Amino acid sequence: MSQPDIACVKDYLLSLQDRICRELEILDGVKFVEDQWDREAGGGGRTRVLANGQIIEKGGVNFSHVFGDKLPASATAHRPELAGRNFQAMGVSLVIHPRNPFVPTSHANVRFFIAEKDGEAPVWWFGGGFDLTPYYGFDEDCIHWHKTAKAACDPFGTDIYPKFKTWCDEYFYLRHRGEPRGVGGLFFDDLNEPDFETSFALMSAIGDAYLEAYVPIVKKRHHLPYSDVERDFQLHRRGRYVEFNLVYDRGTLFGLQSGGRTESILMSLPPEVRWSYDWKPAHDTAEANLYERYLVPRNWAEETEND
Repeated sequence: MSQPDIACVKDYLLSLQDRICRELEILDGVKFVEDQWDREAGGGGRTRVLANGQIIEKGGVNFSHVFGDKLPASATAHRPELAGRNFQAMGVSLVIHPRNPFVPTSHANVRFFIAEKDGEAPVWWFGGGFDLTPYYGFDEDCIHWHKTAKAACDPFGTDIYPKFKTWCDEYFYLRHRGEPRGVGGLFFDDLNEPDFETSFALMSAIGDAYLEAYVPIVKKRHHLPYSDVERDFQLHRRGRYVEFNLVYDRGTLFGLQSGGRTESILMSLPPEVRWSYDWKPAHDTAEANLYERYLVPRNWAEETEND
């Protein structure tokens, strides 16, 4: 197995953050504000936040590179062989919360992890993916999102997309609610086969595909008129997003347990959200349609707009 090139991964991630921020700034017309930070235990990062934009109500695109001599409990719970190793973790993580309820929220993350110990081979892997959280469903958006995801994976094997798609459906699921967070996309972790070069190339292809998957949807939907009804439903569904990130998200748990920068870790939370007691959508409404047609696993990449 080829040896990991940490510097090459870092260069790619920094470039990815730059490219995504540049494209989103062109789309919105408002610039990200950058906050560079250092982590006392080792490492640091660049947090970039766009707030109160014309299209993006709140968005963050973060790069972090942290290291230390002891892994947090969230990293060793399922990998006890990592105990006692020093580590480096780096990645780009982003969440875009749009202003218009007809534009879905999107999330993407690509990351690299390596744990080393004198006299032993390093343990390393890539992880990440991207997923879409609509408030009002459009078949063509879901089809485009998943076909773009599939196209990024297919050069590495026709089994990759179905595997990562299923993994995403299972991961972004609120077990206490019994419902998915959105319409999924890709999720993968522990990727280190067949070698470093191939794993790095697959992670990069997925990172590069995010803008191609998301920007056309934003352009198509952000001008649609909406009322307080749609806005209220958006705020209600954002509550589910918050619940997932604080209860289940591995990146959030790792960041908080490893002494990461809290402001950057919780950047993913929306600026406004609402919890209504025992709320249920009215029958035969667009809100009910989201639950019935979109918050269920579907093979969107195999569908056409006329299905």
